Amino acid sequence: MFDQMKKLMEMKKQADMIKRQLDATIIDVDAGLGIKIKVNGSQQFQTIDIDAEKIKPENKIRLETDLLKSLNAAMKKSQEEAALKMKSLLPGGFPGL
Repeated sequence: MFDQMKKLMEMKKQADMIKRQLDATIIDVDAGLGIKIKVNGSQQFQTIDIDAEKIKPENKIRLETDLLKSLNAAMKKSQEEAALKMKSLLPGGFPGL
């Protein structure tokens, strides 16, 4: 029983370390649509920069479409980065469980 508790404490320690590293990892995404996004490895958006030309009322539908594409690209890249970080920090996964 003590062995399992020790393993759980170690896993929590590793998970906390991964969380701190993911929070500190910033991913820049520019899908070439006039929208630049920064998201961290914990998938929290940090900044969104939209080209002024996109903000015109006549570009509303295009802006919404491009913003959605850019946000999805940023999220995907963030998820991939998080998976790589977790894999490199825990190459054996969570042994014993």
